[in-house]
Amino acid sequence: MLDTLPPDVAALPTLVIAPAPRADIIEPVRWNLGTKLAFRFTTLYFGLYVLTTQMLNGLWIVPKIGPPNLGATGLMSGLITAAANDVFHVGHEYVRVNTGSGDKTIDWLHAFCLLVIAVAGTAGWSALDRRRPNYAALNKWFRVFLRFAVATTMVGYGMMKFIPLQMPAPSLQRLVEPFGNFSPMGVLWYSIGASFPYERFAGSMELLGAVLLFIPRLTLLGAMVTFATAIQIFTLNMTYDVPVKLFSFHLIAMSLALIVPDARRLLNVIVLNKPAAPSAEPPLFHRRALFHGAVVLQLAFGAYVLGSSYFSARESWTRYGAGAPKSPLYGIWNVQVMKVDGVERSPLIGDYGRWRRVLFSTPTGMSFQRMDDSFQGYGFKADMGAKTVVLSAGDKPAGTFNIRQFEPPRMTLEGEMDGHKIYFDLRLYDRSNFLLVTRGFNWIQERPFNR
Repeated sequence: MLDTLPPDVAALPTLVIAPAPRADIIEPVRWNLGTKLAFRFTTLYFGLYVLTTQMLNGLWIVPKIGPPNLGATGLMSGLITAAANDVFHVGHEYVRVNTGSGDKTIDWLHAFCLLVIAVAGTAGWSALDRRRPNYAALNKWFRVFLRFAVATTMVGYGMMKFIPLQMPAPSLQRLVEPFGNFSPMGVLWYSIGASFPYERFAGSMELLGAVLLFIPRLTLLGAMVTFATAIQIFTLNMTYDVPVKLFSFHLIAMSLALIVPDARRLLNVIVLNKPAAPSAEPPLFHRRALFHGAVVLQLAFGAYVLGSSYFSARESWTRYGAGAPKSPLYGIWNVQVMKVDGVERSPLIGDYGRWRRVLFSTPTGMSFQRMDDSFQGYGFKADMGAKTVVLSAGDKPAGTFNIRQFEPPRMTLEGEMDGHKIYFDLRLYDRSNFLLVTRGFNWIQERPFNR
């Protein structure tokens, strides 16, 4: 029996074996300070912007019940009034109702208030939560929220172009109005409206970005397509004075926020010619059933938004778009003879009371064009059985005419208007004489046809 170790073994150092690291413990990734500050600010600002603007309408899918008014004319109205009076000292009475413009004084005040709230909220959030290593869990859900907010907005824009409603074809009045009288926005609107194929293409690109954003694995591609289309929208708004500049800028910023987390991967592939690592974005759920269920719900939501938007746009197309009913007297009628109280009015440029043309467009509206090319619109109702035409100005009657002869291209009207007896001898102008209407598309052109 040996009670001592050999000298060579006794001289070996003592080995201390540390326990093996646990495989289930993963050190959390630490975001740097700049990343955490950027996340806190963008989450607060974009979250508030979506909830307090028309973007909430796209996310709201409760039928027959509108979303709460959290915006400039609702929950935030008091704060905006204080900013207008105490910060900017706005001296004029600014518009507080929807006028179709997104660049009103109240819209800029609203954006300022959101910016102040987001900055203050970021400071407070940073002080209270400065030890948190990252916001990976919150970020994955916020990206879903931002994806859907941008996607539903682009569906609204895209569908209104794909079914050409946003930019209508030039109306009868626009066809006879001098081009110099158009506003820059009018030039843009009716030049695009004159080409439904281009308008549909523009709408298709906006819809493509939206569809890709609804698909989780294609978020980056969808954000890139939307970023490009939003830049085009913003550029047109800036260069043609379309009052959606502020809103379209936010679409650019939101699209960019969805792209930035993959900026390094894009740089490697597009610029540095290096391989890109897989996306580090964590899945919404780690359990397979929950993960696949979340994907199905996102796709179902996208399909619902696209379907409801399509049917709504189709209904609008048949109500007030190019597919809407037209006036039974539809057309541009040149005034050959006009008599007031039995006295013929010569077609003199300086005669403000002499009509040059009568335009019948919709079943409920018509307009006169004066000799100086200005227009006067009226409500309109025609009874072709009784051969009568009734005009109205608002809720008040403005005139009644009898159709004495209706054999296009000739029509005569006789009746009373503004206390005077009026007689019109009209000639229908063939709409096909306008090149803007009939020129169309040509594969072969020997020379440019630029008129």
